[in-house]
Amino acid sequence: DARLPLGVVVEGEEARDGYRRQHLNIASTSSRRVDVLVTLPDGDTVGLPAVVCLHGHGGDRFAVHDPESIYKGFAAALAADGYVTIAVDVGQHEIYESDRLLMGERLWDCIRCVDLLASHQRVDASRIGCAGLSLGGEMAMWLGAMDTRIASEVSAGFLTTMDQMEHNHCLCWKFDGLRELVDYADIYALTGPRPLMCQNGLQEPETQFHVPLARQALAEVEPAYGD
Repeated sequence: DARLPLGVVVEGEEARDGYRRQHLNIASTSSRRVDVLVTLPDGDTVGLPAVVCLHGHGGDRFAVHDPESIYKGFAAALAADGYVTIAVDVGQHEIYESDRLLMGERLWDCIRCVDLLASHQRVDASRIGCAGLSLGGEMAMWLGAMDTRIASEVSAGFLTTMDQMEHNHCLCWKFDGLRELVDYADIYALTGPRPLMCQNGLQEPETQFHVPLARQALAEVEPAYGD
């Protein structure tokens, strides 16, 4: 792969119960670096599965490790269960480099996380997944669609339609030309035939990620998975 070297810098490491947590800094582009949080199980076992863990609005890479947060500490739970995990901040609402899209910058940082996992000596590159909630569910959707190295995807609290997202939601999802080409179901369908799980809460109100809309969108995704 001729992609820019990651240039990993270890900024800290701490022991957890059954795994260690590394604070790393990596090159996202030739002029921008990002902080990531990586967990590795204790020992030297190789061929490990790995997950890109994605937070939502108002969160950060640490939030997915917090059992008291809306993410229920799912990254920490995966780490304790023997997975390698990586988390990066994707909640920014500013564009860092000229001639970029906000969603493009967020997604590229996620792809660089996959680069790190795929090149890690302890990771089985064929067993890399992604999971996220809310904005994290949106980023999981994009990552699974745009990076075929993602073997499976869990997108929670996001499956809906673009018409729904035009109201009562942050419009950071939207960029010129998107709506003329696709709806969310089309993007999710690009994950197929790789495994995809979408989760929406039954108590979501009509103004949010309402289950009937999720079912409508899912029906449009299903043809990508055949019979």
